[in-house]
Amino acid sequence: MAHTPKTVAITGASGMIGSQLSQALRDRGDSVVHFVRREAATSGLPEGVTEAQWAPADRELDPRHLDNVDAVVHLAGAGIGDHRWTDDYKKSIRSSRVNGTTAVAEAVASHGSRIRLVSGSAVGYYGDRRDDVLTEASGLGAGFLAEVCRDWEATTWAAEQAGASVAHARTGIVLSPEGGAMAKLMPLAKFGLAGPLGTGKQYWAWITLHDHVRSLMFLIDHPDITGPVNLTCPQPSQQVEVVKALGDQLNRPAVIPAPTVALKVALGQMASEILGSQRALPTVLSDNGFDWDHAELDQATAWLVEQDK
Repeated sequence: MAHTPKTVAITGASGMIGSQLSQALRDRGDSVVHFVRREAATSGLPEGVTEAQWAPADRELDPRHLDNVDAVVHLAGAGIGDHRWTDDYKKSIRSSRVNGTTAVAEAVASHGSRIRLVSGSAVGYYGDRRDDVLTEASGLGAGFLAEVCRDWEATTWAAEQAGASVAHARTGIVLSPEGGAMAKLMPLAKFGLAGPLGTGKQYWAWITLHDHVRSLMFLIDHPDITGPVNLTCPQPSQQVEVVKALGDQLNRPAVIPAPTVALKVALGQMASEILGSQRALPTVLSDNGFDWDHAELDQATAWLVEQDK
């Protein structure tokens, strides 16, 4: 079926996921609006891109910027792994998500049911659940990130009450050499030093950046899918399996573990989240016919190493 071009607005378009999503949308013929905090540029932008200014910290997004928009993908927020967690940075993580999502949801709500909203979230919603198999029907877990995800998702309430179609994209660990966990692990893996974190038995609900972008586009195109959606691979892997598969692709061993105590010193309060386990399955994507290009761990790590060349 021929694709009908859309206009899609993206917050967080300069980030690892947002920039790749923007390019993929333009490659298929869509137009993209990037929401930026600085003054919007009027020239020098890539073909198919326009900019609009917003003020997420002040919960401000002019609804008129969405007059010609078919869908919004909301990805903006303070980076989870960008800094050592302190009490102040944890406040920034939460407030950046709640304030930004409030601005987006209220702007979408002003257009009634017309605009599709795909709003970011994370599998951190489930907390540390060890070996439990988790689906979108699983309940809220415990911990800081679980609480953030709860509040983050709840903040789309205004758009939902206005009748808008809203999906919560619960992102897993995105495999990419450009950012996230892999950007830190891959340099170590090349020297055979990317061993297990803690015990290594915690489950990582991973997905390649390639499939993550494809799944976001799938959600844009399927407004009938609402509520939480796990953006993960069909087969979550224990963290030790991930680093072993990466080491195999690089022809390097991955056996030296990172002691739990050392991680807590280096990462602060974030260590408990990194060492947590989410065996989250993408039931909604599977049930709606999404097809992964990298469904298996060996496929994913081969792609990851190829992207790093």
